[in-house]
Order: sequence, then structure tokens, then C-alpha cells
Amino acid sequence: MKIEAVNLEEKLSSIPDYWNPRIVGELNGQHVKLAKIRGEFIWHHHEKEDELFLVLQGVLRLEFRGPELPPFVELRPGELFVVPRGVEHRPVAQEEAHLLMFEPASTLNTGNVRNERTVENLERI
Repeated sequence: MKIEAVNLEEKLSSIPDYWNPRIVGELNGQHVKLAKIRGEFIWHHHEKEDELFLVLQGVLRLEFRGPELPPFVELRPGELFVVPRGVEHRPVAQEEAHLLMFEPASTLNTGNVRNERTVENLERI
């Protein structure tokens, strides 16, 4: 067992690409992930998993589809949002943003969609 603090800035500085989450911690069947994002992701949902987004840098716009849902929510550094399971959403960042995500280990980054942005085996940093 390795016991040490995780320096988020250091870990983020090692991420060279966008939309490719890395695992920085695990607990109780959950992954703690870091990602850099820019531009628009794909519309998707997670059938069985809730997904927590915490903005560390930049602005994240989470867009939603569905009745009785707001069209979007914008998050700034220090703000978080939990996307409930089953809610169709699309993350968007006009400029580079840094995110911490907390979700079950089984969560696929593209949810119900598989395409060139799907990351099956996440790297641990």
C-alpha cells in the first residue's frame, strides 16, 4: 500500500491531452479522476452511475437534454455538480478547464456511446 498525498497541480501538469481522464485515487469502488478539457464533448448518459464534476480551473458548462431540466449549468473553480444517472449531458469548455471527477470505477467516460473518444483503460498517474 502506497501512502502519500496527491498533488493535483503536479498531476495535472503531467496530462498533455484533452478529454482523456486519468485516475489519481480510488476508494470504495470509486475512482477519483483528473482531466483537462477544451471544446465540446459528446452527448451521452450513464445508465447506472451518478457523475461528480469539480472545476479546479476554467469554466465548465454542462448542457442537458430532457424535460424538466435546465438547458445548462456553468461551473467555475471551486464549484461542483453531480449529474444524476440517466441524465443526458454534454460537457463543454470554451477555454481549457481542469476537472476532478468522482464516479464508480465502472463508469465509461462516454457513457452509453462508444466512439473514438471512449477510453476503455484509464491510465493511473
